[in-house]
Order: sequence, then structure tokens, then C-alpha cells
Amino acid sequence: MEKLSGETPQPSLDSCLPEGFLERTKDRGYLVKSWAPQVAVLSHDSVGGFVTHCGWNSILESVCAGVPMVAWPLYAEQKMNRVILVEEFKVALPVNQLENDFVTANELENRVTELMNSDKGKALRDRVIAMRDGAKAAMREDGSSRLALAKLVELITRAPPT
Repeated sequence: MEKLSGETPQPSLDSCLPEGFLERTKDRGYLVKSWAPQVAVLSHDSVGGFVTHCGWNSILESVCAGVPMVAWPLYAEQKMNRVILVEEFKVALPVNQLENDFVTANELENRVTELMNSDKGKALRDRVIAMRDGAKAAMREDGSSRLALAKLVELITRAPPT
């Protein structure tokens, strides 16, 4: 067991991964042992899709990076967020979850392959890029989000004290 940040012992990666995995992949990728800078990762040009638990921050980060998603919610509001991503925004594919929310490796592989290699995946990618561009426009100095926030601040500061 390894200790990360002097806290709870964590299992070593060698005990969690297939035998020889770290050695076989050391020249082809990068493995983050604890925390990863998700915004930076999603913003990298090589990222073509994101398997997400459908937490709202992760959704916003993915949309702002223009990255389509495979939606795999775990609990609470994440299940409603999946509905929004898949049915309303049309920027994600849902995983088919079995009893107890179990997802098979084959199902996950199929959804990732569909996202990366199909016409539907391309349509999702085009849609999320359009959403990203709209979000960037709204955040510009003359954008709708900036103007709305400025208007709210003005209303609050001009309101008579209660």
C-alpha cells in the first residue's frame, strides 16, 4: 500500500493493473496516480471523447472544451444530467446500465467506439463544438453572460437598503 498526501493508504498501481501494464505502456502514455488537471486534459487536442459520471462541473468543463461525452451517471442528480446531455443537448451517448447500475466492459467499449467512429459521434462532436463556441461568445466582454451579470450587479447596487 502507498500513502498519498500522508493520508489513507492506497493500493499500489501494480496491484490494480494487469501484470506488466506499466512497463508495456511507459513509452505510449501518461498515467496520473492521484489527481489529474481535468480542464487541461479535456482541452488537449488529442482528447476526442470523455466518459463522465455526469457531475455538473465535469459537464461544463467538457462542453467548454468542445468534447463529446459518454454519459455514465452514478447517483443523485447525475441521472437527470444524463437525460439533459443525451436528449436535450445531444452532446453525449448513454451507457446501458444493467441491474444495480452495472455496466459491462463490452457496453462501455461499444459506446466509446460509437462516439469516436460513427456518424452519430461526429454529429455529437459538431454539436458540442457549437455549444463551446456559443459559451465562449457569451463570456466575451460584450457577451450575453457578461452583460447579464453586469446588469444584475447594477440592480443590486442601486437597490434601496431594506
